[in-house]
Amino acid sequence: MSRSHLRIVFLDAATFGDVSLERFAGNWDCAVHRLTAPAKVPRRLEGCQVAILNKVVLDRSVLDSPAVKDLKLIAVAATGTDNVDLEAARARGIRVCNVPGYAAQSVAQFTMALILELATHAGGCGELVRGGAWEKSPMYTLFGFPSFELCGKYLGIVGYGNIGQKVAEMARGFGMEVLIAGRPGFPAPIPPGRLALDDVLTKADIVSLHCPLTPQTTNLIDSRALALMKPGAFLVNTARGALIDTDALIRALREKRLAGAAMDVLTQEPPPANHPLIKAAKELDNLLVTPHCAWAAREARQRLMNEVIENIKAFIKGRKRNVVA
Repeated sequence: MSRSHLRIVFLDAATFGDVSLERFAGNWDCAVHRLTAPAKVPRRLEGCQVAILNKVVLDRSVLDSPAVKDLKLIAVAATGTDNVDLEAARARGIRVCNVPGYAAQSVAQFTMALILELATHAGGCGELVRGGAWEKSPMYTLFGFPSFELCGKYLGIVGYGNIGQKVAEMARGFGMEVLIAGRPGFPAPIPPGRLALDDVLTKADIVSLHCPLTPQTTNLIDSRALALMKPGAFLVNTARGALIDTDALIRALREKRLAGAAMDVLTQEPPPANHPLIKAAKELDNLLVTPHCAWAAREARQRLMNEVIENIKAFIKGRKRNVVA
């Protein structure tokens, strides 16, 4: 396909933050939109051969629209592709590519930051100082929160791809013992070096989720799974919100059947004010919620842009690169 005749649209460029988009807007016939509301998606795709998107939903109804008849490539500016109907794209001969691995370092270090916060409450201790509590202490220190050492604790990792492997590497640096769960939804036998998910949940002091969202992993951590975990265990999710049964998690936290949880992802993003986990985070001292920012280190966003560009270049040259459909 000729570069000069290629029309590209970037539907939600705001997800790149402060990374320059000049390489998109300057090198190609590329319309850049900071955000695109669902109702505007078909119109903005009209006449375009390539769509770049992060979280904009391209479901069957969108891909069936006559306005999308020229679309040949969906370049997902992310690793996850659950916002694109891959089956519908295949049926229409639309190639879909993603960007694997670009945020492994960023997500892994944020995961460790959440684990460290659960273990040390460093952020909470800082808030005590801002509130004037330290100067009122009768001694040199202030025991505001319980804390524990990570060394010797068991970290269960569910999802052992690029991110899960990086988390394991970092955790071992803290002296943690790493338990790797077999892939959810895949039949036995479990590969050597891995354990059944139930065994990981039973033994781990901290469970960290890094698997994709699929029909097999939706509500993977439900009331039954939570009941297997130790009462003193913690749950961390920097993958997808729907991996966890929200209501079951909140019940476990309220009843202290789980020591704590840290969530960087929710089932709806951005969440409404009445989202159960947002409401619970304002009430419970054993729940930490952050705004889906584990992936967003500037270096990761720059790598993401570079990889999207390389995927489009490969498409122009007729080569397959990071193709998922």
